[in-house]
Amino acid sequence: MPRFKPLAGLERSALADLWKHTLSRIPTTSGRIVYLAGLRDPASGAYRHHGLIASFGRDEAARALRQSHEKEFQAWLNLSLSGKNDDLREYLLGLDASQDEAVEYWIRSGIYRSYVPASAMDAEVELFCRDLETLLNLLKRDALMRRQRSGAEPRDQDSSPLA
Repeated sequence: MPRFKPLAGLERSALADLWKHTLSRIPTTSGRIVYLAGLRDPASGAYRHHGLIASFGRDEAARALRQSHEKEFQAWLNLSLSGKNDDLREYLLGLDASQDEAVEYWIRSGIYRSYVPASAMDAEVELFCRDLETLLNLLKRDALMRRQRSGAEPRDQDSSPLA
């Protein structure tokens, strides 16, 4: 028998509670992946969420977080490239940082690699990273072209507007 029981009024499982009270309020798959990856301890890989642990115990909370991360990751992989693009753009537009700053940071740091669940197969990691890198580079190119059109940066004489 688990040591922790759900408090009155809470969902019967950590998974349902997590979806109802948290994940359903994050409008994008990208956002849910980033959120869930952020709840994983980088040193141990253990997922931690104080509220879920207090209500359901460490093991059930960790299981719910891990399963949700895996589910959202699979959902993103199953999107078309166009769907991934729309989802990523919507996520980036909701950040405090500008989209251009976020894109530049993600490309430079490779932070998105830490968003992959530990259970992902090598081919899934490769697909995730390749598609994300493609989309980020397209966003970076779009930003550069916007700046060039506005006269903010001189265009390299050898570059084509379609490059």
